[in-house]
Amino acid sequence: NDPNGMVYVNGVYHLYFQYHPYSSVWGPMHWGHATSKDLISWIEEPVALYPDSLGYIFSGSAVLDVNNTSGFGKNGKAPLVAIFTHHNSKTEKERIDFQTQSIAFSNDNGFTWTKYSGNPVIQNPGIADFRDPKVIWHAATKKWVMTLATKDCVTFYSSPDLKNWTKESTFGKTAGAHGGVWECPDLIEMELNGQQKWVLLVSINPGAPNGGSATQYFVGEFDGHQFIS
Repeated sequence: NDPNGMVYVNGVYHLYFQYHPYSSVWGPMHWGHATSKDLISWIEEPVALYPDSLGYIFSGSAVLDVNNTSGFGKNGKAPLVAIFTHHNSKTEKERIDFQTQSIAFSNDNGFTWTKYSGNPVIQNPGIADFRDPKVIWHAATKKWVMTLATKDCVTFYSSPDLKNWTKESTFGKTAGAHGGVWECPDLIEMELNGQQKWVLLVSINPGAPNGGSATQYFVGEFDGHQFIS
């Protein structure tokens, strides 16, 4: 399920996705991997990320760290950095803070990955739904911004280096539909009639207004700290 970490580098599109390689039913999640040069024909690659002692590899995103802010790059080459949720199924029944945010890096254009030794980079504040980090570079403030699903809202974090994160703000407590968890958010800068706008997309599953799952969006302003619809 869930496509993850879509990124374009050196003429190749990379698609990662939630994947259980050992069964046709849902199970311990990995990041599968496929590549394409035209978005139509795809080659399935070896599994990119495997579960570990911190948990299953849940959804997230990937970025090309052009300025090597993370320090993971080698020989003047920019690294790819994956940001994902660790889901610890071993503690899921005993406590609610079983989801944390972690990172991994690649120095070969996304084909092999090394998990950061300092994982997790964001600890859980004590909530059951704390997942699906979408990370972008916010040029105006020269920092990385993470949009994270937190219960039935989203929380924004910022970082100078993808390793150290600061909570900025929360959006959604009084906006939109709240029939279920807000999942897989996405924050996109777009242009409307010559003006820059920010679009925040959030999935709901289950609990959509018409039943089942759905996606809702908000159009507004984002200054690197707060989203205003």
